[in-house]
Amino acid sequence: MAFVLVVRMTAREGEQDRAVELIGELSAASAAEPGNVHYLAHRDPDDPWVFLMYEQYRDKAAFEEHGQTEHFKTLGAGELFGLMENRERA
Repeated sequence: MAFVLVVRMTAREGEQDRAVELIGELSAASAAEPGNVHYLAHRDPDDPWVFLMYEQYRDKAAFEEHGQTEHFKTLGAGELFGLMENRERA
């Protein structure tokens, strides 16, 4: 069964541009993973600090593999998450 994750993130003041760069890089690399079905990034048109990520993986194992990739460790956990005021998983 597919595994879906939705994440809502709010960037810290002044970090929006760097967040956009990192999200673009992370999205491209993640979408190329063999277990990835969809990796979509959105920016709230009414609140430029808010980003929504929709991730769908083949199964939970593919999601767990995503968490072990170099691009996730470097771009996501390594830098992007530090630019965020908060992150909420749905």
